[in-house]
Amino acid sequence: MVYRSTPQVRARKQAQRERLLAAALERVRGEGFGGLRVADVAAAAGVATGTVYRYFANRGELCAEVFRRASQREVDVLAEVVAGPGAAPERLAAAARVFCERAQAGRKIAYALLAEPVDPAVERERLVYRRAYAELFEGLIAEAISAGSAPAQDPALSAAFLVGALGEALLGGLAAADPPPERLESLVQLTLRAVFARGAGASS
Repeated sequence: MVYRSTPQVRARKQAQRERLLAAALERVRGEGFGGLRVADVAAAAGVATGTVYRYFANRGELCAEVFRRASQREVDVLAEVVAGPGAAPERLAAAARVFCERAQAGRKIAYALLAEPVDPAVERERLVYRRAYAELFEGLIAEAISAGSAPAQDPALSAAFLVGALGEALLGGLAAADPPPERLESLVQLTLRAVFARGAGASS
């Protein structure tokens, strides 16, 4: 007779998996992926270390799932802004502002998601994450071009440039100290100029 798990057993296992992921995410928020140790996750979730490996084959798989959860939350927040009211330039400015504010408010998790050296499995998830961000910016840029508010350009290239430039600025020049609000606003204005200003030699 083949054993079939009951809905109650499946629900209990799913709840245990969620507790492990929550404990792991809390470690990453405080110490980055470098500080995520399976034994600490198990202790925080109140289980034996071996229990973690019933749900995740290895540390890399656990890290990858934590990355997916954390990054999807950030993408969802930005997607809400992008889908909000207003013309494309206004929503692009709002999206850039939210991107900057959230990265600055959660520097450790922002660094973990954008730049921390990680296992190959997590690096693959990072590429998905960056692409999801770029696609949100790309849609706004394409909309602005169609509306005539932005000059002709490659929306995908511009979007990739914005994601890379914002990430580098936030994790580099702004990471060492709490920047004044005007510095974060400068990043928003740079974003708008990168998309809406016409380059040298372009027709007006």
